[in-house]
Amino acid sequence: MLTGTSLVQTDPHPRISGRAGAKEQEFRRPLEVLYQEEKWRRLEGNVTSASGEITISRWVDLQNSGRTEETITPSDQYVVGIALLPTRIRLATGRQIIFDGVMPAGTLHVSCPCRQLSAHFDSPFDFLHLHVAADYFQAHRAEAQLNSTGGLDDLLILRDSLSEQLGRTLIEHGTARDRTLDRCIGETLAIRVARYKPPQVKVNALPKWRLKRVEEYISEHLDRNVGLADLAGVAGLSRMHFAAQFRAATGYRPREYLLHRRVEHAKSILSDTNMPLVEVALAVGFCTQAHFSTVFKRITGETPARWRSGRNAEIRVV
Repeated sequence: MLTGTSLVQTDPHPRISGRAGAKEQEFRRPLEVLYQEEKWRRLEGNVTSASGEITISRWVDLQNSGRTEETITPSDQYVVGIALLPTRIRLATGRQIIFDGVMPAGTLHVSCPCRQLSAHFDSPFDFLHLHVAADYFQAHRAEAQLNSTGGLDDLLILRDSLSEQLGRTLIEHGTARDRTLDRCIGETLAIRVARYKPPQVKVNALPKWRLKRVEEYISEHLDRNVGLADLAGVAGLSRMHFAAQFRAATGYRPREYLLHRRVEHAKSILSDTNMPLVEVALAVGFCTQAHFSTVFKRITGETPARWRSGRNAEIRVV
């Protein structure tokens, strides 16, 4: 859920004078926390940065069921968004649609200075935003012998696994911030984007009407054995052409996408019922509970039992 914008936790202990007091204060100094956006991609107030050139913030709402946001990128910055959850989103600039569908975790989107953007979020979301000085990007593009930052305008990269892992590392530190680590991760991500070169061979994305048919088929058959030939047949393509076009459209290989959908459906069952784990596994198409637990942990970082326990604890707190 969206939280406030406090950047530090206040120290509830009074100051102690003298050398002992200074030593005690060293252990009781405030802990910095990752800035939580109240408005999409906007930094307000006295926000500290991971470095002189990069500020990192988080835009998260794990209960979202539909919201629309608008923003304008500051004139002296690029903003890099990193999706940490698969999110159904419609992203646009003016009348031009940049993305419309399920955005995979690990997706990168870069908006250039003065870019007007709108987004409609149709599901829970969790994004990191890097607010990077335009001069910083330009300098690193020049070092890589890339002539301009033009190639970064509304750049969309589906599923960059390294960026996703680095982003999760920032989140996993919770409230206790390591400023050196934040700076290193922020700079690594910014340089990675600044020096990005698009692939030489471009594969056409699966048309939306074909993709919709495939998504509907998967939704209706999550509890059954679904193979590449089945999905290619629904799309009306050969397996080779379907697999390439599907990945270009979603960022996932068909098998990966199917597993993610099964895990997302399993989350709903785990949240809403007390169904035994073995039955949950069968209900979402896994042959054994062990395989279900392995895939679930690989995708979410937690076992199904731990995820359910944490989810129930969140509900009790609310």
